[in-house]
Amino acid sequence: MASIDLDKVLDKTWADKPLTEILAAPVAALKGVSDRDGELLEEAFGVTTVADLAELKYVRWAQALAALDAAK
Repeated sequence: MASIDLDKVLDKTWADKPLTEILAAPVAALKGVSDRDGELLEEAFGVTTVADLAELKYVRWAQALAALDAAK
């Protein structure tokens, strides 16, 4: 089972929320992502939520390439 320290990846206001709420949250809920970053992601890719970002094909492609590199 995967695990993650939510305090390290989420803004403080989101760290104690249920996962379903976090996935529906704006991408600015992620630590280090500003509201402006969220606006740009929406403009460029239609991403409005954390779940949208996770499902973005470009993110998945980049993760797959990184995994291939780590496996060598």
